[in-house]
Amino acid sequence: MVDVDYAGRLTQLVEPGEQVLAVAKTGIAQGSLPADPPDPQRPEPTRPGGVVASALLNLISPLVSFPAGDRLVDRIAYGVAGRGAPGSAASTLQYARRPVPPATSIRDTILAVTDKRFLVCESGAVKLWSSRADDERAAAETTIVWSVPRTEVAAARVGWHRLNPKRLRIDFTDGSWLAFTVPIADSGKPLREIAAALNAR
Repeated sequence: MVDVDYAGRLTQLVEPGEQVLAVAKTGIAQGSLPADPPDPQRPEPTRPGGVVASALLNLISPLVSFPAGDRLVDRIAYGVAGRGAPGSAASTLQYARRPVPPATSIRDTILAVTDKRFLVCESGAVKLWSSRADDERAAAETTIVWSVPRTEVAAARVGWHRLNPKRLRIDFTDGSWLAFTVPIADSGKPLREIAAALNAR
């Protein structure tokens, strides 16, 4: 896949007069994530015994899946990738980027910082083996799926997590946080630019 500059598309998506300061193609880090936002139609009981049993079933058979067990296995294998109460900023952000079943295509996650907001965007469908035209089409179909005013971001930093030296952690003023990564072979510069733009006051 050819690297695509999403900045041009983002300048079309922001409000008139809003200036795009930094853009990065990334992904939500693997690991234990904040709980989903509350769903009034589907209350989820939590019992410690059920969590352990579902985690064991997840390890025995990957085809058996329980949300509580998935979270425990993710925490053991990858660590913590975010925290926050259901409905917090980190909770709603990670939920906004979750593929809607049945997920039949791959879509990039693009972070952007403007002089007013922190944006999370989703590209059009991307292909593993793509041409320049395919990548430009994916960029042209990029949409904003989540945003908050910059004042709701408390801090942002890029640092090491286990073997990955390029993990961006964004802390929100409600106490929640979420981490983003890029593949080891990719440059960490775009993530550092996002952190610098969010920290600039």
